[in-house]
Formats: sequence, structure tokens, C-alpha cells
Amino acid sequence: MAAEDKPDWIEDRADLEQALASSKNDPRKDTLLGLDADGTARAFGRIMMNPGSVKAHSAGGVDPAWRRRGIGRAVFAWQERRARERLAGAGVEGGVLRTYVEERNPSHVALLELTGSTVVRYFTEMTRPLTEPIPELAFPAELDLVTFDEAISDEVRLAHNDAFADHWGSEPRDEESWGFVTAHPEFRADWSLALVERQTRSVAAYQMASFDPGSRELLGRAEGYTDLLGVRRAWRGRGLAPALLAEAMRRFRAGGMDSAGLGVDTENPSGALGLYERMGYVPTQRSLAFDLTVT
Repeated sequence: MAAEDKPDWIEDRADLEQALASSKNDPRKDTLLGLDADGTARAFGRIMMNPGSVKAHSAGGVDPAWRRRGIGRAVFAWQERRARERLAGAGVEGGVLRTYVEERNPSHVALLELTGSTVVRYFTEMTRPLTEPIPELAFPAELDLVTFDEAISDEVRLAHNDAFADHWGSEPRDEESWGFVTAHPEFRADWSLALVERQTRSVAAYQMASFDPGSRELLGRAEGYTDLLGVRRAWRGRGLAPALLAEAMRRFRAGGMDSAGLGVDTENPSGALGLYERMGYVPTQRSLAFDLTVT
């Protein structure tokens, strides 16, 4: 599938192991595998849902050689049924099944349109060459720059939940889901940062980074990636986000990276898209969030 569709990101074994290990989803009920007569996997589907949520997320696909046979529609129909079961079991009315699709994958976009799903949001992947000058941006004097380690991990998690409480589609991360971020093989603690208030030792802002060793083959460049960037509301408007990005760029470059990458909610009311453009990031591709009402 990846060889045919050429996505910017490919789910690897560690991602699958984490998904199947999550206590929030039962792989015996929430995962579907399509096998041919010889037992070779040709399609898959998965449903994910957090406790207390009003939405389920879907992921899946079909072997390119087996497409245009109605298999994708059958997988999605199963996902819709399973999402309805889970939402109903949680007592949710008006719940949705959400699917993220890369805009440059026309067959996947067409499938979602055929199901009656509608686009509710746009997300943009961006990149910045590290050969360009990196600005020197100062932090407020009352904050200390700290490299991520386990001692501050939970404080960063709490800061993330606070920073993203007003972001579209975001749900709080518990210790398990946060652990999946920090234990992932691609996570780079040495490139991840926090700004800590000196007196209270609370985290005001943070930047979490990763590196996919396959990025050069996938993207044509080795890219350090900002997975999460957040600023607590009380600290917004003081230049913390661009200062963290600039420091991350320096660490990416020192680590041999060609570029810095990140993704952004295009309609984010915080003005993140404009910030990234001013920092030299340029769009590379766009993803669509589709919703289907299932209750």
C-alpha cells in the first residue's frame, strides 16, 4: 500500500504493537483483517476510541492489486458498524466516525465521499530546509530551557492537555497514551524540549520531536519532525513557540538532518499556520478529516 500511495508517513511495527496493546480498544473486536485464499493479508481495518469520547477513529486500507472490487467499501461498512456499537455502548448520541485521508490519494478520498462522509477539517504537512539561517530567539528570563527526560514527562503531559484543551478534535492524553509517544522507537528525547517556570517548576511550553529513519527514502530528505508543540494559555503571545522551534532546528541540524518538519491544523485559531510560514516552513501536502455521523 505504501509503495503505491507514497504517504508522508508509514505505520510501522511499533505503531501496530502500540495500537494492539492499548487498553482502550480490544483487537479481537476492533481490528479486521482480510485474507485471500492462501492466507495472505490483502486488507485491514481498525477502530480506535477513547473512553468518554463522542468520536471513533478509523484506519485501514486495501492491497493495490485487490482494489476496485468493493473491498474498501466492505471494510468501511464494518468500521461504521463497529463504531456504532462502541458509541451506543458508551451511551453516546450524535457520535461520529472520523477518518484522516491524504488529499493526494484520490481513491481513498473517493471512497470516503461515497460513504456519505464529509470533510470537516484540513491539515497541512510543512517542511523547512535547515540550510537556511535559523533565527536566534530568546526565552523569557523566568523560564529555563530543559531537554526532555522522564523526570518531567508527566509535567509535559499535563501541559499538553492544558495547551490543547481548546484545539479542535483534541482529547486529553492519559499516562498510557502519553507513554506510547515517549516509548516509541522514533521518539527523540534529545531533540525534545520544555520551557519550565523557574519558581514553580511547571511546564509553560514544550516541543516533542521524532525521527523516522526511512524519511530520506520516503521524502527525499532526512527530516527531524516536531510531533507536538504547545504553549499553555497563560504563556501565549510571548514568543515561546517560535523560540522552541528555532532551538529544535538547531538540534536537528546538529544531528545531521536536512530539514525540519511538522503538521498543522490549517484552521487552528491560534494562528499556527502563519507562525510556521514566518519561520520558513512551506507546505508539502494536505490531509482531510472526514466525519460520518453514526448514531
